[in-house]
Amino acid sequence: MKKILNSLVFKLLVAVVLGIVIGILANEPVMNVVVTIKSIFSQLVLFAVPLIIIGFIAPSIAQLKNNASKLLTLAVGIAYLSSVGAAAFSAVAGYLIIPQMHISSAAEGLRELPELLFDLQIDPIMSVMSALVLSVMLGLATSWSKATLIEDVLNEFQKVILAIVSKIIIPILPIFIASTFATLSYEGSITKQLPVFLGVIVIAIVGHFIWMTVLYGIAGLVTRKNPKEVFKHYGPAYLTAVGTMSSAATLPVALTCAKKSKVLRPDIINFGVPLFANIHLCGSVLTEVFFVITVSQILYGKLPSIPSMILFIVLLGVFAIGAPGVPGGTVMASLGLITSVLGFDETGTALMMTIFALQDSFGTACNVTGDGALTLILTGYAEKHHLGDADELEKEIG
Repeated sequence: MKKILNSLVFKLLVAVVLGIVIGILANEPVMNVVVTIKSIFSQLVLFAVPLIIIGFIAPSIAQLKNNASKLLTLAVGIAYLSSVGAAAFSAVAGYLIIPQMHISSAAEGLRELPELLFDLQIDPIMSVMSALVLSVMLGLATSWSKATLIEDVLNEFQKVILAIVSKIIIPILPIFIASTFATLSYEGSITKQLPVFLGVIVIAIVGHFIWMTVLYGIAGLVTRKNPKEVFKHYGPAYLTAVGTMSSAATLPVALTCAKKSKVLRPDIINFGVPLFANIHLCGSVLTEVFFVITVSQILYGKLPSIPSMILFIVLLGVFAIGAPGVPGGTVMASLGLITSVLGFDETGTALMMTIFALQDSFGTACNVTGDGALTLILTGYAEKHHLGDADELEKEIG
């Protein structure tokens, strides 16, 4: 019980309910305080975004390129394609389904919010795109020059950023979310849109199972092995991921499940499953894309343009590889894309973080279960190219 009460999902649920109640009951002086708190906390979150990008992406690229090999390149490639494919599938579904839900824009007939008590400006140290370009260049240059000292610094910087996320950003999220939902409730938009949020969460979960079916179907066709011999063992890993909301925390159970399969090679399991737990986030990406389309329609009265969505998907695949396998890692790593490519404001980002967190356990379960399909593809590749066990495989990996 104590574990449930201390979980981020429970705190966010309480924040949502508390925010809605405050927004309904509050008068203008109270809302002056609420909108000021929301402004300060939103700027703190946005200030951290470029740092998160650099801290997640740069060391990930440096580490992967240092051990570049055919097998590792294939693993990263299929993880990227799976994430982008899931995102594209989700986008097509979003453009087809969301208009049929007849979602009215929250901008219609809203109550005006009171002014801030004071405006505290906390500007990010650089733009999102600058942070992304710097991360890519820094990661690649570190690997090309074999700068081990810089790589160590990047790894330490990643630990620092993870500490900022876990000790500062995550703890203030419930307050940020509560203030956001208070403003939405005060305006009068959230009360009529709450059923929509619940509906899109269910649709996203259905999408997870469809994409897992696609992945295992492709793996079976490519390797000519029965994918059922893999996914039938993944039940415990799926349930563990639902409970932990973390691919990294689910890793021991996932390894145990994968090793029960008769069609996966043990050496490939030891290589592929831990790697995919950190770079393969297809379920999280699928969810995020569907949710940004929904939030865009609700808050801004329109769907994102197709060109901007294509750019968002292509870059989101890169961010997914660099995002940590921890609760909310994908959406936190990609906040910059949501604001810069799709043009979301702080209200949009707050809504995204909230509904993403409410289903994050199921997205993580899709990620973990999908790892089995990609490990099956790697097994087929290793057998086709006659990569031996242990020593020879270790030489191939680098």
